[in-house]
Amino acid sequence: QVQLVESGGGSVQAGGSLRLSCKASRYIYYCMAWFRQAPGKEREGVATIDSDYNTSYSDSVKGRFTISKDNAENTLYLQMNSLKPDDTAMYYCASRWPVARCSGYTGFGYWGQGTQVTVSS
Repeated sequence: QVQLVESGGGSVQAGGSLRLSCKASRYIYYCMAWFRQAPGKEREGVATIDSDYNTSYSDSVKGRFTISKDNAENTLYLQMNSLKPDDTAMYYCASRWPVARCSGYTGFGYWGQGTQVTVSS
């Protein structure tokens, strides 16, 4: 079992930055990811990071967002820069425990409660 708690969301103006955090109840050596869901839209994958720190990003955030993790602190991060109104969504942390490798945005069995990000123009 893995419990995940996100934090760091908020309201910012377009062009601003936010850093999301996700504190896990166990070590985060395995594949982890950030997802988001905007009102009226399906949930979409944003970024993944695996046991070897390999990362992947959706085209919509590539070059603006950075996923990282601190294994010693059991914490996953998402640094979001150059934010746009289209980035407005609830952001969720997800774990593919106990699988170390990521396979796109599939196979995630553990989810946090989400943190809201609102970007105004």
